[in-house]
Amino acid sequence: MSLQQWVRPEILAMAGYVPGEQPAPGRSFIKLNTNENPYPPPRPVLEAIAANADQRLRLYPEPSSRPVREAAARAYGLHPDHVVAGNGSDDLLTMILRTFVGPGERVAAPGPTYSLYPELTHLQGGVYVESPWLAEGGLPVAALAEHRAKVTFVTRPNAPTGHVVPLSQVAELCQATAAFGVVVLDEAYVDFAEDHGLGLLVDHPNLLVTRSFSKSFCLAGLRIGLGFMSAELAGQMHKVRDSYNLDRLAQAAAEAALGRLDLYAPLWEAVRLERRRVSEALRQRGFTVGESQANFVLAAIPPGRLDGAGWTGELKNAGILVRYFAADPRLRDRIRITIGLPEEMDRLLDAVDGLLAGSR
Repeated sequence: MSLQQWVRPEILAMAGYVPGEQPAPGRSFIKLNTNENPYPPPRPVLEAIAANADQRLRLYPEPSSRPVREAAARAYGLHPDHVVAGNGSDDLLTMILRTFVGPGERVAAPGPTYSLYPELTHLQGGVYVESPWLAEGGLPVAALAEHRAKVTFVTRPNAPTGHVVPLSQVAELCQATAAFGVVVLDEAYVDFAEDHGLGLLVDHPNLLVTRSFSKSFCLAGLRIGLGFMSAELAGQMHKVRDSYNLDRLAQAAAEAALGRLDLYAPLWEAVRLERRRVSEALRQRGFTVGESQANFVLAAIPPGRLDGAGWTGELKNAGILVRYFAADPRLRDRIRITIGLPEEMDRLLDAVDGLLAGSR
């Protein structure tokens, strides 16, 4: 076998994206490692899914997910032509790079951030570059603009830190890059935050905003994402979109969810309240926890016998999964913890107390 003769060199050079661990069938864990919502979807959403699980599954769904785009337009005060649907927001990120990035062209982001960006860039034969966040998590606008990237990602709230940058800095970045590239505001966690960036679209035609139904909408298992942008950019994105990229059940769920934001608002607030409680509890136990506006916290471990890998392993032994980014040296003293149900977070804190007692 000669992989070098068959496989593209960009693929051979890639490490590949590693998602958070999914427990094997039959194994029970408290899953605080992949930022899923701990609450089930509201009943009307489940009913919409069930109502569409019938003989129509033999037929293709609406090709462009127009019912979803119309529902999103109603929910957020836009026109359907400004909305593109994806098979999860990761699908939208792939579509964006297909649309804008050619071999050898640059993709930029502040770092550390979502670890899928470099892998998607390499798939296109592009070059991924990072500029570090400024002090207190500020957006390095000038440094990012100097890269003259075709696509610049800003994740807000950022993953894995959970912090947000002022929207004025995002607007400044759009202005600084408009002559040569687009800015992607990745708002996968925005419903847990204090504000959002959709209002920037009016004044910045090079801005695209992406969102996910996997976090705030409790629908990670159906893979739904939305992109918001000018009608002109959306038209180009549709050219590279996979055919029928959102299946019938996902479209039904998304349309129902967008029509009942009132049922989701209490779930988002419950996560925010638990996030504050857990952040303070971890600080009291010696962890350093930054202010997060996402549905997770990034916690720097206290001094002791366990490093980040050790904490992750010991918590797993206690039946709790958290996320550890071993490949990034900037994050090796930190663990990322999804906010689960209050009783799950109590179990986490009890396990932390046990590990801390054992390290004394």
